[in-house]
Amino acid sequence: MNYESNAFHQTRVQLVKVLNATFKLNVEEEELQLQLTRKEFEGDVTLVIFPLAKKVGKNPEAFGAEIGSALQNQFNELETFNVVKGFLNLKLKDSFWMNEFLSIHNQANFGIQQQNSKERIIVEYSSPNTNKPLHLGHLRNIFLGYSVSELLKANGHQVTKVQIINDRGIHICKSMMAWKLFGNGESPESSGLKGDKLVGKYYVVYDKQFKLEVEQLVADGLSKEDAELQSAIAQGAREMLIKWEQKDEETLALWNKMNGWVYDGFQVTYDTMGVDFDKLYYESDTYLLGKEWVMKGLDRGVFFRKDDGSIWIDLTDEGLDQKVLLRRDGTAMYITQDIGTAMLRFEDFPDTSFQIYTVGNEQDYHFKVLFKVLKKLGVAQAERCFHLSYGMVELPEGKMKSREGTVVDADDLMNEMNQVARQVSEEQGKLEGLSSEEREALHKMIGMSALKYFLLRVDPKKNMLFDPKESIDFNGNTGPFIQYGYVRTQAILRKVDFEIDQNPIHDLSPEERDLIQKIVEFPQVLQDAQKGFNPSLVAVYAYDLVREFNTFYQNMSILREPDAAKKGFRLKLTEKVGEVVKNAMGILGIQMPNRM
Repeated sequence: MNYESNAFHQTRVQLVKVLNATFKLNVEEEELQLQLTRKEFEGDVTLVIFPLAKKVGKNPEAFGAEIGSALQNQFNELETFNVVKGFLNLKLKDSFWMNEFLSIHNQANFGIQQQNSKERIIVEYSSPNTNKPLHLGHLRNIFLGYSVSELLKANGHQVTKVQIINDRGIHICKSMMAWKLFGNGESPESSGLKGDKLVGKYYVVYDKQFKLEVEQLVADGLSKEDAELQSAIAQGAREMLIKWEQKDEETLALWNKMNGWVYDGFQVTYDTMGVDFDKLYYESDTYLLGKEWVMKGLDRGVFFRKDDGSIWIDLTDEGLDQKVLLRRDGTAMYITQDIGTAMLRFEDFPDTSFQIYTVGNEQDYHFKVLFKVLKKLGVAQAERCFHLSYGMVELPEGKMKSREGTVVDADDLMNEMNQVARQVSEEQGKLEGLSSEEREALHKMIGMSALKYFLLRVDPKKNMLFDPKESIDFNGNTGPFIQYGYVRTQAILRKVDFEIDQNPIHDLSPEERDLIQKIVEFPQVLQDAQKGFNPSLVAVYAYDLVREFNTFYQNMSILREPDAAKKGFRLKLTEKVGEVVKNAMGILGIQMPNRM
């Protein structure tokens, strides 16, 4: 059931009564177009008049005035109204907003629905390759996938967080080949490097050696295409992939050792990020299942084999293209394992209503093909798959390239953010009384808040430019700014032991009204954010709520208010703001400190 604020609900009910009884329109509640009144106009709820005026053949502005007058005679909570062209703006009484706030104040975790009250959704995110460490691009993926998972939970869904670890393929063999040729037995222990960074180092080594060999072969008279095929290190990597699929013992031993280094390194990074998974899938397991399904599809005539032995699907009738599913040497493609993984997940979780793939927009075509393949294979769940496509994260100097070693390493970036948080916190000089351990925990909390919020505040569909300095500004649209606002609410509440008057009726200030209305929006924000799998709506809401609170804090007396009812009410407002901000930021995976 979709949430609708009491202001909208009561207004809708009263409008239907007036429109049907007074104007004989016979309208249903869902026909009425209601929205929040724009800030530049007086009012709380706005009715769009145009479609109603068309029914009765009247001027929208004149008809709006008639509706407002009739409504004012019947709706006791309506204070005033005004009409701007085809829009009827309705201002509700202070007593309404006071009672609205009091009704939600005692609701624990207001806006958060009971978990596991709705169907299961699988969310895949991260899905790294085991030939390199995680980088800035992975951070947007991981924070987005984790946040969407928390958003779905807040809306009542059962959520299973998964990742597919791409632990096989030619890219893995490139790192393995370079280590075998140039590694001299180097290990994380001997080098002091995290395992994922060590393996990533040899992925870069491979690329440099490959380019040197191609350059030399071209100089010897070969075309670039032939030179790339005849490169010794490239041939070695291709042979290694075939040996791996043939379960050659030496190749498998090297693969297990190097992947083990990477898994250990990944876990350290995930722990620092504060993210987790409910189940892991490995491409080395699922690609075989995918190959089985490809062969089944071939037998059924869904796929076809070319003269060189490779297996393809023709999707030209779907507005796509032909896509290879198995190479001519029988080795699997990315899509092969994705077919197997999808089948395995639906088998593991048969109650799944929806499966979300969090993957960058560079793979849009891949997922169009994957979902079409699943559908042509007759998989009913194919209609339940969704690609959560997101834009790339770029730096001022352009795109990152893993093979050239020009990426922003995730561990290095998180460490840098912590260092900046430490510097800013110490400059403000408000950490007296905290132990060194408490200070370090706070620096990490602030640094991760800056990073996560900056990457999540932008609509996922958009490309974005990452600016570390901007992300940690305590006065801008940042995570630390919101954390500081939350800390302010907690500092106020620590100073008092209060009880609210059971009947604190008084005329609300504009700041109090605005703050109540902003709090009341929270459940609708969560629903809107879920519909588009868009946590940026939650980020924007948290920022706006803190700004609204800051205005309230600067203009209203709270602790020094002499009127006990007003003081108690404002303290309760402060308390609810803190709760809602903390819950909103929690959906983004951001922890809130009690001091800064």
